[in-house]
Amino acid sequence: MEITLEDVASGLEKEINVSRRENCEVCNGSGAEPGTQPKQCQQCKGTGQIQHVRSTGFARFVQITTCNVCGGKGKIVESKCKNCRGSGLVSKTRKIKVKIPKGIESGSRLRLSRQGEAGGQGGPSGDLYVVVYVKQHKIFQRSNSNIITDIPIGFTQATLGAEINVPTLKGKVKLRIPKGTQTHTIFRLKGKGLPRLHGYGRGNELIKVIIQTPKKLTSKQKQLLTELAKELGETTPEKKGFFK
Repeated sequence: MEITLEDVASGLEKEINVSRRENCEVCNGSGAEPGTQPKQCQQCKGTGQIQHVRSTGFARFVQITTCNVCGGKGKIVESKCKNCRGSGLVSKTRKIKVKIPKGIESGSRLRLSRQGEAGGQGGPSGDLYVVVYVKQHKIFQRSNSNIITDIPIGFTQATLGAEINVPTLKGKVKLRIPKGTQTHTIFRLKGKGLPRLHGYGRGNELIKVIIQTPKKLTSKQKQLLTELAKELGETTPEKKGFFK
């Protein structure tokens, strides 16, 4: 089953279709026509196995094989059920509800007791195992109960400080960018991550800001940046003449 990171954060109950073999409702899994009963196999005396004994000198060898008459069942159905054709099993597709806990890890396996295939000859059903995979998110990466994302900000926002909107798994929140923030600085939003599967509370959201340098500038913007560079004592490319 595939789920989203948002599903991991909130948990969910999902309905799935499962094709499985069930005990026939007409013969209750016996394979015999109603009103009749399977008879004991005379070949193996109901054990489902045949013993072959071979003696060689002082040694005695015993080989056990599956009965070729009853196929190891120990019983023979003479009057076969018309609904299941004597197999005792019928194919069904069932809708089964699967409860996905909060904070589940990708690759986790959930066991649904007695929701698997029938045991045969009227025996109880086995278990159904559901393997859960978490889809890759467009924005966030997961690290245990924490989520991580990169957020681009402008040069002036990093220099002068700003308040920006950042995404979370439950909508956008405001994040304050202090003056003089450097690129790749990581900010933490406490409790905005994923629930801890085997613990209490939630993880955090880690936001790494990436300062974007503008690629195209107007003449006025270039002039302002050049003046700023001079104020900061930084060197800038000089204008070259025709012969330079």
